[in-house]
Amino acid sequence: MSEGIKIITNNRKARHDFHIDDRLEAGIVLTGSEVKSLREGRVNMSEAFVRIQDGEAYLLNCHISPYDQGGYANHDPLRRRKLLMHRRELMKWQKAVEQKGFTIVPLRMYFRNSYAKVEVGLARGKKLYDKRADIAEQESKRRVQRIMSERNL
Repeated sequence: MSEGIKIITNNRKARHDFHIDDRLEAGIVLTGSEVKSLREGRVNMSEAFVRIQDGEAYLLNCHISPYDQGGYANHDPLRRRKLLMHRRELMKWQKAVEQKGFTIVPLRMYFRNSYAKVEVGLARGKKLYDKRADIAEQESKRRVQRIMSERNL
């Protein structure tokens, strides 16, 4: 792990449902109560995705729970949040989404030196047989690990 990174959450469902071709770190525009909820780890990105509209990227369906002590200043848990990406990268990814059928999904959310960041991935959906093959591969790795650990005892 690099210096100054505190992982908030990982999107394990994205790795299960998609082949990740490219990754990118993006900043995220948040309100104060959202940052406090993130520091408590109260976020769910399992259904989240990124959409590019009018030359800007937005994170949609990412649920950040309201801050307990927020009061009247609390945020809407499912509001769309703007992602901060370089224009050239944004245009390249938009072209891939439109022409090649890719999807942009958030992979993990973390703090880097007190700034909230989102790692997004350019992904292509997996077929059912791909998911089955991945599960079979994971099970075989676990079985080998179990046998190796038993022999080392």
